[in-house]
Amino acid sequence: MARTANTGALTEPVFYILLRLYRPAHGYALMKDIAEMTDGRVKIGAGSLYGALDSLQKKGWIRALDEHPQDRKIEYIITDTGKQFFEKELIRLEEMLQNAQQMKEATHENNR
Repeated sequence: MARTANTGALTEPVFYILLRLYRPAHGYALMKDIAEMTDGRVKIGAGSLYGALDSLQKKGWIRALDEHPQDRKIEYIITDTGKQFFEKELIRLEEMLQNAQQMKEATHENNR
């Protein structure tokens, strides 16, 4: 499946941000949940996270639920556009895994 030139593959932190934002979350919850999902392998610092959230909002992939919440914790959620790009990324990753498995199996068969 062709991808538009300006999107490319998602970085791993952006992948996990979009995945987690299928349910609303604020920044601290995102950092905590992504670290838990990946057993601490993917840790996103506050500066990187808020830069990514800003970029994703500008692309229209996520949106704030309330720009001025009472407790100052802005919750974000993925948009339909964000879901479309996330689904394309899942297809790309599934294709990569399938190709790797096929090559691995073919190599294993040839080495018998």
